[in-house]
Amino acid sequence: MTKFSDLKLDARVLQAVAEAGYETPTPIQAGAIPPALEGRDVLGIAQTGTGKTASFVLPMITLLGRGRARARMPRSLVLAPTRELAAQVAENFDKYARLTKLTKALLIGGVSFGEQDKLIDRGVDVLIATPGRLLDHFERGKLLLTGVQIMVVDEADRMLDMGFIPDIERIFQLTPFTRQTLFFSATMAPEIERITNTFLHTPAKIEVARQATTSETIEQRLIEFAPTRKDQTAKQKRELLRAVIEAEGEACTNAILFCNRKTEVDILAKSLKAHGFNASPIHGDLDQRQRMQTLDGFRDGSLRFLVASDVAARGLDIPAVSHVFNFDVPSHAEDYVHRIGRTGRAGRKGVAVTIATPSDKKYLDAIEALVKNALPRTEAPEGFSLSEASQRPARKDDERAKPRRRDEGKKDRRDRPVKPHGEEASFAPMDVPPQVVAEAAPAPEPKPSRRREPRERVPETVTAEAAETRTEPRRDRRDDRRQGREERSREDRNREDRGRNSGGREDRVVGMGDHMPDFLTRSFRTPADSDQE
Repeated sequence: MTKFSDLKLDARVLQAVAEAGYETPTPIQAGAIPPALEGRDVLGIAQTGTGKTASFVLPMITLLGRGRARARMPRSLVLAPTRELAAQVAENFDKYARLTKLTKALLIGGVSFGEQDKLIDRGVDVLIATPGRLLDHFERGKLLLTGVQIMVVDEADRMLDMGFIPDIERIFQLTPFTRQTLFFSATMAPEIERITNTFLHTPAKIEVARQATTSETIEQRLIEFAPTRKDQTAKQKRELLRAVIEAEGEACTNAILFCNRKTEVDILAKSLKAHGFNASPIHGDLDQRQRMQTLDGFRDGSLRFLVASDVAARGLDIPAVSHVFNFDVPSHAEDYVHRIGRTGRAGRKGVAVTIATPSDKKYLDAIEALVKNALPRTEAPEGFSLSEASQRPARKDDERAKPRRRDEGKKDRRDRPVKPHGEEASFAPMDVPPQVVAEAAPAPEPKPSRRREPRERVPETVTAEAAETRTEPRRDRRDDRRQGREERSREDRNREDRGRNSGGREDRVVGMGDHMPDFLTRSFRTPADSDQE
């Protein structure tokens, strides 16, 4: 049997591995470390939980033992799809390189650029990053990739699912052509194969398990559940999940519960907390600090149930996970392999339970076609029954579920009785006598009058001099307007009379065609011309 001491690793690396409690490498480690130490490109295909991280961290530490990093020019680069996986790679590097003087930097989101810039400026031997944050630093001019000697792409198929392939291709083009590339993936999609054919040079292909196979140490169960009401499917599934967890008893020491949507993650976590389960959510919308605190609590045992989206389905090294529950059947068949791979790690036994409804049939067919096995069916826990609340409609009545029209519940205005002007509205019930309502109702406060106050009259004691100044009586404005119209009409008549008296010529403005110019009516003949005729 091959041991780590037979792999020609650095003595300091072997000592760190021994202190960590490992003696025998896993199949992917025994197959990938020797060609990596020779400087060859490596294409590793293995299911999750087989130790792929150590298969590239250990030879990387050995190869970087000689040399020194320069400012802003890392000597090696490790790309990971998620922050959690990148942080896990950094932890593995710290554990196995603690006896060396190699330095590292972690570039992930949720951390200020300033702190990361300081680490890059000092010069690092190993740069561990997510693709997006790495390109952010490069575009800001804070990073150069021309000094990369070893480049590692971890969980490449997850990179494909998350849409990072264009970023990966760009990063490949920014690194030197002479680099050494270590490429690891759990599955081999056609797009992944195209990238490996483009950027890897005669790689050593190590495939320790058939693509998209599940571990034999995992006991898989499928519960087919038919909800009684379509609008209460999620609620009834949550009741079934709690019954399954309680049926497992003490055997379920901790578990990861997977949902397809982030909103469902939060709802399920709140529901479990409300029923006394020690649960907490983790997904991409949470703050990085909160995500790390949740993972740390799950690792040290203070948190029993981790409700997660697929962001936590890849690469998280938590070996002591006893159960995995698929609250939702994954829409991508490959995600099923990665989800249940969180349990049954490092030779331990694990249990994976999936709850499926009739609408999940196409997803189940894709999963069984991928793993080339039918998932073992099992029944719901004995004695399980749905609560009355989960079998009632989601709303109190069907009327509330219907959209209300804007005019619904309103009477036609033509049918309303016309009230006399000034009559107050009465809100008394029909069966209460009016006199009772009148006695109980408080007297209405008088409304302020809108009439203008009359002008203050001149005192009778006004002096004679002031009274003499008011000799003319006050005239009405209508009389003034009438007098003005009469004066204007009188002026018009006078102007017309002047025009008639002056031979038709008048000073008023006329339009074209209203008169003939005078010079056209004049005769230019002289008396001599008349005599000649």
